[in-house]
Amino acid sequence: MAEDDHASVRAWFQRWGACVREVDMQGARPLFADDVIGFGTYKDFVDGLDALCDGQWTSIWPTIADFEFRLDTLRTQLSADRCMAVGMILWSSTGFAADGAPYDRPGRATVTLTRASPESAWLGRHTHFSLFPHERKLSFGDSARTGS
Repeated sequence: MAEDDHASVRAWFQRWGACVREVDMQGARPLFADDVIGFGTYKDFVDGLDALCDGQWTSIWPTIADFEFRLDTLRTQLSADRCMAVGMILWSSTGFAADGAPYDRPGRATVTLTRASPESAWLGRHTHFSLFPHERKLSFGDSARTGS
């Protein structure tokens, strides 16, 4: 992969990370294709940019803080024509428990990007976000089962 291609994928993640951190959904939309598909930490499956924004982003971005893609962990693959790339990256954020206590909320993401030509801007076509397997999932107990 040419260094400028890797740098352009890195810049795409940097721009999107800033949008997540600033809860700037309108700023993030131009980074994605209208027919984007994905999985997330909230929605099992999203089909289309509106569904990604309304179903995933609005459910997560306002509830976390300090989101950051760990750009030093970015791994990229590029198609022979340089018009499709896959980026795999770690991320970190701060979540908040029901009582407001902050906790570390790290995870990983894979994004498929496409562009019309090697000179064009990347567009996100597929996103897959997940928390690390060892990270706690919020659970406040089943009062019917525990009797509390």
